[in-house]
Amino acid sequence: MKEKQWYEILFENYGQKYDQEGFAQGTIGECDFIENELNYNKELRIIDIGCGTGRHAIELSQRGYSVTGIDLSESMLEKAREKARQNGLQIDFLRHDARNLPFENQFDVAIMLCEGGFPLMETDEMNFEILKNVSKSLKQRSKFIFTTLNGLFPLFHSINDFHAQGAVDGNATYDSKNFDLMTFRDYNITKVVDDDGVEKELACNERYYVPSEITWLLKTVGFTKIEIFGVRLGAFSREDQLTTADFEMLVIAER
Repeated sequence: MKEKQWYEILFENYGQKYDQEGFAQGTIGECDFIENELNYNKELRIIDIGCGTGRHAIELSQRGYSVTGIDLSESMLEKAREKARQNGLQIDFLRHDARNLPFENQFDVAIMLCEGGFPLMETDEMNFEILKNVSKSLKQRSKFIFTTLNGLFPLFHSINDFHAQGAVDGNATYDSKNFDLMTFRDYNITKVVDDDGVEKELACNERYYVPSEITWLLKTVGFTKIEIFGVRLGAFSREDQLTTADFEMLVIAER
């Protein structure tokens, strides 16, 4: 049996705690931005890739959009379905691997926020498969909005200092051991306490990307217009030019 990867173990039995994490608190503002990007067109079909507990899918559904959420973690999906039921919403939350999606030309918009799968995969080829599958799932005229880790940040700043600033007792902790300049992967020890109070300590590695890489990868899978901005939690804006001080980047791709 194939050994589970760190991102599979991390998200087991973590739905409740995940929703309390600092990085999960910007949902309303992020959905405001998405709505604006879509010109409030509720005819558009949205796929939320790496939807987790469904926070964006549920908020957008409450605003009248048709959203399908996909994730690799059945535990996170169960939490998402439970939240949808509590809100009286009918949302398809489906278990799929973003590297192998069953959709073709089905959606007008894809969102993939808060590192929803990409860039957590163990090889660059696997991360690229996610982008290829997103592209395949989208219609010929479509938009793709996602956030990913900014490779410019670790060249100028400490990853550990960044995580320490937002640290809250009881939430996940990150201890970066090595940022590899040859691969742009950060090797870290992540500790989380799951919904049953069990502490997990995981050896993780995450891929950081520079803007020119993202642009080239997206052009390779068929996107023609790619714009990249800085990220402020819950306050995405086209006014925020990407800088070396941004831990993440916001990517808006169209074709």
